[in-house]
Amino acid sequence: METIKMNKNQIKEIIPHREPMLLIDEVLEMVPGETIRTAFYLDPELDFFRGHFPGEPVMPGVLTVESMAQTADVLLLSMDKYAGKVPLFIGIDQVKFKRKIEPGDKIEIEAKIVKVNEPKAVVTCEAVVHNKGEVSTTGLVTLAMR
Repeated sequence: METIKMNKNQIKEIIPHREPMLLIDEVLEMVPGETIRTAFYLDPELDFFRGHFPGEPVMPGVLTVESMAQTADVLLLSMDKYAGKVPLFIGIDQVKFKRKIEPGDKIEIEAKIVKVNEPKAVVTCEAVVHNKGEVSTTGLVTLAMR
């Protein structure tokens, strides 16, 4: 199957998120309905770094999880059966934070579909965040396609 790449504008055509809550910049590779790898560049000027934490800024864990969910959103909304739907974040499970993410870092987020409940249009994706070549965050995100 063909691998797809996308820039930020193409991502915006698929998911409803916008700045400052759009937390992926590009799709590095995607096989629709199977796997995806995205990237997010953490500009040191991002507003959340001012308060989390002054003197030693790090990306908040909740925003890391949100970038995982948005990566899964692109993967799912690229499928014909979910195109045009609104992805509602309904669950996070087994999330582990293993390495901090700092201003200037570039994270890569991978996701793959691991469970589908077709009648309810609920999909669970396993997601992994890489930073500086090491695993930073892992977990499962569950989305309802409405």
